[in-house]
Amino acid sequence: MNAQLHDLIDYLDGSPSPWHAVAATVARLQSAGFAAVDETAAWIDLPARGYVVRGGALVAWSRGANARPASPLRIVGAHTDSPGLHVKPRPDLGVAGWKQLAVEVYGGALLNSWLDRDLGIAGHVVLADGSTSLVRVDTPIARVPQLAIHLDRDVNEKGVVLDKQQHLTPVWGVGTSRDGEFREWLAERAGVGAADVAAWDLCLYDLTTAAVLGPTGDLLASGRLDNQVSCWAATAAICTASPTDDATAVIALFDHEEVGSESTTGAAGPLLENTLERLALAFGADRGQYLAQLASSTCFSCDNAHSVHPNYPERHDPGHRPMVNQGPAIKLNHNQRYATSAVTAALAQRVFAAAGVPWQVFVSRNNMPCGSTIGPITATRLGIATVDVGVPQLSMHSARELCGTHDPVWLADGLASWFAGA
Repeated sequence: MNAQLHDLIDYLDGSPSPWHAVAATVARLQSAGFAAVDETAAWIDLPARGYVVRGGALVAWSRGANARPASPLRIVGAHTDSPGLHVKPRPDLGVAGWKQLAVEVYGGALLNSWLDRDLGIAGHVVLADGSTSLVRVDTPIARVPQLAIHLDRDVNEKGVVLDKQQHLTPVWGVGTSRDGEFREWLAERAGVGAADVAAWDLCLYDLTTAAVLGPTGDLLASGRLDNQVSCWAATAAICTASPTDDATAVIALFDHEEVGSESTTGAAGPLLENTLERLALAFGADRGQYLAQLASSTCFSCDNAHSVHPNYPERHDPGHRPMVNQGPAIKLNHNQRYATSAVTAALAQRVFAAAGVPWQVFVSRNNMPCGSTIGPITATRLGIATVDVGVPQLSMHSARELCGTHDPVWLADGLASWFAGA
């Protein structure tokens, strides 16, 4: 494995929640000389390389050596969240002598993939004084046990049918459940008193670490490949590339994409829009120059693509089915589920060619509607020409997903070349 792949694995293993993904990004930004900027303060004398954090979202920028107030922006967008199971506010449950945790299904998770896995807990805790603290318990805490085949004889013929409320409640012990028990346990891990824990945002996550698979190391298996691979690629690109022209490189890592992006930290919220306007004003632009800047800017919306599945090749359009390790996929949909146009598709092709990176094209079948991304949302809010691209993968929205080992590195290299003005 090369150093980039090692770093990607470290990033994935260090990011069991959106808040941890932001922390992993911040660590890399700070090592590359980026400075934190307070979103609530007046923006005067801003650093040329800086970032703002809001919960599970982050925006960072790197100004070009010759940047002017209205110089164009090169933006890469991605999202930190992944489908899964989140702990409810009153989680203490008990049935038939089992202690259980009440969870809420987040996003479009492949529910069966969460069965019979050793699960840890990660996220952040909000204390009574309003401060927050990252929490990660990376030892087996909970498990969603599947019903034995002896009690479900037709399961292999009819498939696993799961009721989200009834069948996905994890067990985490035996005995009589007691109200407040989870809060006490959590407070101990956070190093505070139970009365100090006001609220939490906590995810269950599979404890199996990211792993390279295959006799020649062609494949990467991990949780949260969608879309932390893109978060890592964006972060690696802006850390390694210093724009040599007048453009400003920007990365925007949003939360809540998997549930529609409509939040203060989602792509449909004003975080990126407000940050870009404040940057323009702080560096001397007026409102007219800021709007002109948006019109001259471009955005790569990076979110993973569906690789052709060897057991289900009929689910793909024969001429537009991407393969792993053949380069990032340029994603098109004329119904605007992706923001790619002919103009931005050609832009992506030029960017990847300049970086020596192979690329391919994904278009879904007419009878197999595709999902969507932050691309159309960003394009709609800001009016910025946008292209949707992504690393091909299998098992999307599973607790553990699969992609190639070459494509994430190629995506990072292509974005870095674009940021640098190549």
